[in-house]
Order: sequence, then structure tokens, then C-alpha cells
Amino acid sequence: MRAHPMAGDSLIAVVLLLTDLLFYVAAVETPEVPMPPWYVVVPLDVAMVAPLVFRRKAPLWSAYLLLLIGIPHGALELGAASAFALVISIYSVLVYVGRKQGLLYLLATFVVSGVQMWIDPPEDMWVLVIIGVFSAALCWTLGEFAGARRAYHEEVEARLHLLETERDQATRIAVGEERGRIARELHDVVAHAVSVMVVQADGASYAVDGNPEMAKRALQTISETGRGALAELRRLLDVLRSDGDDEPRVPQPDASALTDLADRIRQAGVPVTLAIGSDALEGLPAGVSLGVYRIVQESLTNTLKHAGQGAQAEVLVRREKDVIDVRVTDDGAGRAKQLVPAATKTAAQTAPPRKLAVPGGNGLIGMKERANVFGGTLEVGPAPGGGWQVHARLPVRLAT
Repeated sequence: MRAHPMAGDSLIAVVLLLTDLLFYVAAVETPEVPMPPWYVVVPLDVAMVAPLVFRRKAPLWSAYLLLLIGIPHGALELGAASAFALVISIYSVLVYVGRKQGLLYLLATFVVSGVQMWIDPPEDMWVLVIIGVFSAALCWTLGEFAGARRAYHEEVEARLHLLETERDQATRIAVGEERGRIARELHDVVAHAVSVMVVQADGASYAVDGNPEMAKRALQTISETGRGALAELRRLLDVLRSDGDDEPRVPQPDASALTDLADRIRQAGVPVTLAIGSDALEGLPAGVSLGVYRIVQESLTNTLKHAGQGAQAEVLVRREKDVIDVRVTDDGAGRAKQLVPAATKTAAQTAPPRKLAVPGGNGLIGMKERANVFGGTLEVGPAPGGGWQVHARLPVRLAT
């Protein structure tokens, strides 16, 4: 009934209709009780219970329609469907509309019932009054309880929606910060390359023997263009730097520093096995080399923080034509894995991953963005033999 509320309400309406029809059949068989003909009773009974089917979708419309149809139904004494329908309507208006409208409808019900009893007083009027007041009070109490519970669930859903929105905003902020960090690092790489170009162009302008004037003008153009590009990159860096960013500008590491990185992780207490292909780092572009180093650094830092005591890690870097393949695995000894927000899951995750975090970065978000910068892929998840693995593939050709 929770999944299909109209089905439950239809069942209630059918039960009340059958009750009234049975009452009519029994009354017809008793000659002492005069009853209207069936073509009057049956349509009126159907009309009396039909609005109950829509009591959740249109509670006010359904309630006042029942109150209106209940006047002739009660006057002809066709059964108890009118009384039950009115009591259900009091509950429905209170729960699905509000306390104010519920009170107005309750007063309207008492007025209509009182006028009917005043026009045609029943034999046991006070008994009916007591039963009606008690039924109305019981439905009002149930309605207050259900309304409070409904409001509580709505508040919980609103809070969950707010938390999801805040989580999404935090993820976007983290992505923006990591992109800014990557852009600053790439700026240093490109700026170094442009500086080398400027130095080489300045030196060549003095070393050219054939057609020195034309060569000199061309080299001077190269030099001026390089300096202009370097100035633009510096302006870009100023834009990307956030307020209060006083981090010292030091040379960025590259893949050749992976040995030193592995040594530092070993000193921190995690045995690391490092395997680098013989030609894996040969001719590797500076940006890709930096990306390889950062991915390995964040993966090992995560192993150090979350894999637990006794964990071991293995780093494998190899070259496959125009793709650099990086795989970092650990045996996952120690604490259980924690959940990562759904917005940061990769396609390769087949089980709830543990939270990734490294100083100066944003864990999985940072590695994913770094791989995306070079048009690569990143897969993070449980290793087939147990533990945890990070697998990145960065295309060298696209990066150049």
C-alpha cells in the first residue's frame, strides 16, 4: 500500500461499499424498514465511497465532496459508509493539508451533522453524538501522530538532500583546487622550456655564419616571442594563485625522483619495491614525468596512511610504445577500507574503496584530474589478490 497508495484507498472504498450494499439487502428483506429503490441506493453508495480513492492526491476536494454526498446518504439512512468516510476525511485533511484546514473541516462536519440531527432527531441521538465525538477525537489524534511523523521524514529527506548538495559542492571545490595546483606545476614546466628556448635563441643569434642578418632577425623574433609567452604564463600563474598562497617556488620533481620517493616511504615504515623499465623514462615529456611522480607519490602516501602496519607496496613503471603504464599495489594489511563519495568513483571500482588523502592534494580526485589532463585513464580499486591498487595509463604522444 505504501508503494501504491491508491490501491489501498480503493480497497477501503470497496469494503465500505460492500458493507452498505449488504445492509441494503438485509433491509429490503425486512418489510418493516422502508428503503428507496436500488437504482437510487446503489449510485448513491458508489458516490459516497468514490472520493476516498483520491483522498491523498486531492484531500480537500475529496473531503468536502464526501461531506456533501453524506447529507442525502445519511438522511436516507443507507448505511454507515457516510460516517466512516467522514472520519477518514478528518484524518486525511489533517495529515495531508494541515492543522488549520483540518480544524475547519472538523467544524464543518459537526455543523452538518448537528443540523441533520436537529431536523430529523434519531432515537438514540446522544449515543450517536458520543460515538461521533469519540471517533473524531481518535482520528484527530492519529492524524497528529501521522502528520508529525510525515514532517519528520520530510525534514530528514531535506537534510540528506542538503548534505548531498554540500558534498557535491565540496567535490567541485576540490576539483577546482587540484586543477589550479596542476596548472601551476605545468606552468613551471612550460616556463622552464620557454626559458631554454630563449637562451638557445639568444646564443644562436651570435653563432650563425651564413646569411647572418636574416638568421639574426628570425632568432630575435623567436626570442621576443618566447619572452612574451613567458610573461603571459607568469600572469596566468598570478591569476591561478589563491590569496595567501605563499608556497615557495621550487623545481618540480619528475619520474627520475621515484627512487628517492621510495626511499622516503621505506624510512616511514612501508617496504616499497620499485621496478622501472629500462626505457620507461627515456625521452619522457616533463609534464608526463611530473604526472607519473605525483600519482605514485599520492598512492604511496595513501598506503602509508590507510593500509595499516605490516603493509607492503609495489610500484611498477613501464613503457608501452606511446603509453606510460604506472601500477601501484599494496597488500592492504591493517584497517578496513572506508567509503569514498559516489561522485569520485571510477569505473573500475567494484567494491567500496577506502578514503584516499595525501598532503597537498585531494587523493583520488587529484589523481583522476591529473590523468585527465594528459588524456589518460585511472583505475582505482581492490587488487585481485587482495589489497589495493592504483593503475594509470598516460599517453606520451598526446602529451607532447
